[in-house]
Amino acid sequence: MSIKEQVITIIAEQAVLEPSDVSEDSTLEDLGIDSLGLVESIFAIEEAFDISVPFNANEPEQSDFDISSVASIIKGIEQLVAEQKK
Repeated sequence: MSIKEQVITIIAEQAVLEPSDVSEDSTLEDLGIDSLGLVESIFAIEEAFDISVPFNANEPEQSDFDISSVASIIKGIEQLVAEQKK
């Protein structure tokens, strides 16, 4: 399973949707994921990829990690995974 597929699956689980219902253009808000769901998604992603996501749940707008859309989350995770492999 690709990084993209895994991230979409994790986000779909948090939104109680099928992965096919999650598009890269979707925002977490579009999918009905609230701040707690976001934190749970980040934890699940960190666990799945054995990475640390630079995200502060208390100040999400201060984070360097872009959570504006599913595509931006996928891109960020791909970068973190690539950096980890170096």
